[in-house]
Amino acid sequence: MLAQPATKYRAFQGIQLTDRQWPSRTLTSAPLWMSSDLRDGNQSLFEPMNGERKMRMFRTLCQVGFKQIEVAFPSASQTEFDFVRSLIEGGNIPADVTIEVLTQSREHLIRRTMESLKGARSAIVHVYNATAPVFREVVFGMQKAEIVEMALQSVRLIKQLAAEQPETAFTLEYSPEVFSSTEPEFALEICNAVTAEWGATPANKVILNLPATVEGSTPNVYADQIEWMHRNLARRDSVILSLHPHNDRGTAVAAAELGLMAGADRVEGCLFGNGERTGNVDIVTLALNLYTQGVAPGLDFSDINAVARTVEYCNQLPIHPRHPYVGDLVFTAFSGSHQDAIKKGLAAQKPDTIWDVPYMPIDPADLGRSYDSVIRVNSQSGKGGIAYLMEVDYGVVMPRRLQVEFSGEVQSYTDAHGGEMTAQDIWKLFDATYLHAANAGVRYVDHHLFEAAAVGSMHVQGIELHLESHGKPLHLKGAGNGPIDAAVHALRSAGIEVQVRSFEERSTKASHQGADAQACAFLELAAQGAVNAKQGERFGVGLDSNIVTASIRALVSGVNRLGLAAAVARVEVEDAAA
Repeated sequence: MLAQPATKYRAFQGIQLTDRQWPSRTLTSAPLWMSSDLRDGNQSLFEPMNGERKMRMFRTLCQVGFKQIEVAFPSASQTEFDFVRSLIEGGNIPADVTIEVLTQSREHLIRRTMESLKGARSAIVHVYNATAPVFREVVFGMQKAEIVEMALQSVRLIKQLAAEQPETAFTLEYSPEVFSSTEPEFALEICNAVTAEWGATPANKVILNLPATVEGSTPNVYADQIEWMHRNLARRDSVILSLHPHNDRGTAVAAAELGLMAGADRVEGCLFGNGERTGNVDIVTLALNLYTQGVAPGLDFSDINAVARTVEYCNQLPIHPRHPYVGDLVFTAFSGSHQDAIKKGLAAQKPDTIWDVPYMPIDPADLGRSYDSVIRVNSQSGKGGIAYLMEVDYGVVMPRRLQVEFSGEVQSYTDAHGGEMTAQDIWKLFDATYLHAANAGVRYVDHHLFEAAAVGSMHVQGIELHLESHGKPLHLKGAGNGPIDAAVHALRSAGIEVQVRSFEERSTKASHQGADAQACAFLELAAQGAVNAKQGERFGVGLDSNIVTASIRALVSGVNRLGLAAAVARVEVEDAAA
């Protein structure tokens, strides 16, 4: 029974550190960040990323500002090996970014790993072996001395192979796996042996990574372990002390923060905490926690929605709507009293003053988020009720962010007209807002697809897009990697610059209203460039029996929602003048 003490588990006691210093410290600077999204995060997915998704994730990590990125476990598969080669041979690694690869302490795996790095400008080779008692005794059946020798043999081999590749600046990283469950004295012994074997100096530092491979204690115990190592390591000035907390107890962020206070220099993790079991430490949360305390995190999350959509696409996993800072609902108040306090706080907030808005620890604008959901969404039941009626009565299952956006339209309507809205009223408003807006500057007429000239081995889709702009015919052409991308390029030729943030397609469900099932497309668009007529992002929705037609209708709908039709009018005026 869970109500009784569990005598089958061993309580972890930690170490006796009576003069600990970390509790009196505060964080005043950001650590070195290392993203493991492409390695630790990737190996935990139902379906690991393919080459295209990995490259998109890598580029996003570079744009965010990571200077160290663990890109693969090259010896694990040909796919992993080939990705490392594509990064190096394709010239895809920025000059200020160092790639990292992981290998176990086994000769053939190390040789394969080093082979993958040929020609790299710089690289971190991360080697590990387990050091905790249960691994020594149960998994390997080895004594402490044998575990130490396993690590040293690996270091010698890496050093030898690195010397054979002088064109690459190699850094050694060593992890005593399951450090948090290893006797501190033994962890210290093996780490000191590794740095001595490598010949660590202040100019040639070794990264010692101390992972909470399985989080087994409270964060203060991990902090004590880190501080003890920080204070007792030989050649400390020649060591970059790194943290790799997992989240088995749900306290990885706290463990990382306390570990940094305890003397660590570097943190390994994944953007939104993806990883084995309950995940790696969440770097977005760590970085933005620093930001809200006035510490520059060194990572750029000023367009957090774009980062989130990329990670969801690459991982094929959703981000929880209540995820700190980035969830779709974190800036949405469903409570009337919360909403009232937030509105008053926003009204009182003055520019260039300390942020002090009730219930909002960070300004959404700093993350590229709008205030719309905070101000316009009334209550959970209202939002949920709208979504329920749309699905049950009209078969339209709206994405969560569209639910938030459309509930604002419903709120504005009820504020202006009063009374209760029926399901039919809600559908009429939905139709007028997204499908057949009376004031739409651009209207869809039809389109024709054609095969465009291929670029290398890549298929190119062409489109002739027939629209009506302010009552006049508008014929556009474009090409892209699919119908939507081609239509986006066609619109660009008319001065309409948009970026597709997300795309979903669903079939409408049969309903008792008698409507036939149709394809329903939802496109989330952001305006960009010189025609950014309105700030933020808007959804476009398209309904049609054909999914491609529905998608293009959704694109046109989104253009109208963003207020970008004026761009076409300007182009037409300029053409007439010419």
